[in-house]
Amino acid sequence: MTIATILSLGETALKLGLICSLTVLALFLSYSMLNVCDLSTDGCFTLGAAVGAAVAVSGHPFLSIFAAMAAGICSGFVTAILQTKLGVDSLLAGIIVNTALYSVNIAVMGGSSLINMNRTETVFSMTKETLKSTPLKGRGDIVVAFIAVAIVIVFLVFFLRTRLGLAIRATGNNADMVKSSSINPVFTTIVGLCVANSFTALSGCLLSQSQKSVDINIGQGMVTIALASLLIGGTILGRGGGGIFVRAVGMVLGSFIFRLVYTVALRFNMRHLC
Repeated sequence: MTIATILSLGETALKLGLICSLTVLALFLSYSMLNVCDLSTDGCFTLGAAVGAAVAVSGHPFLSIFAAMAAGICSGFVTAILQTKLGVDSLLAGIIVNTALYSVNIAVMGGSSLINMNRTETVFSMTKETLKSTPLKGRGDIVVAFIAVAIVIVFLVFFLRTRLGLAIRATGNNADMVKSSSINPVFTTIVGLCVANSFTALSGCLLSQSQKSVDINIGQGMVTIALASLLIGGTILGRGGGGIFVRAVGMVLGSFIFRLVYTVALRFNMRHLC
């Protein structure tokens, strides 16, 4: 294997690791902070990809990001309502929403299972044009993904230190204590899941624009990948080690390591052993 091949594998793993780390950060908020196992991740990821692609195809690449995040918020809201207001178990609520989102995603994609974006201007193609005369030429995908991850991490660090953020963390630790402190755990759960699912949808939107296409199965297995990356990141730092920023960076590292191992395995044709 040449050095060029190694660098190419590392670059691919870094790009996909950064994009998918947004989903890992979403589970970090919902699972590690809020103590809710959200199984609607696969469907929400596809929803973000479908909405982002549909809006980008219509000629609004930047608006597609916010549209995808808004769709993710709606998905998280429905999941939270099922859990808090209707008394559905969190696992079952995630499964219900994930199943329902399949039909929603097909509708968003205009009844098709595939959206081709080869001739569509995306945030990645626009960044590529901006950086073509700079030392970062050809690294537009990584730059966009890095900026998105940095913004999400900064938001998480400050958000989880606010009064509402602390209430969300307390709800995950002990919902009864939060209720006795005159804080509504229903509201904190809804907000937490809405924010987390917006990150998941953002991840799906960026992946679809990066690969210039989206199909109905683009989010298949994302919850497994994200949980694996979450565990890898937690293992690197030690259980509960560090503050919010350090733990969030650990989630990104976990996502990169997972993608690196996955990419190397595919490169050496190890998929037949799985």
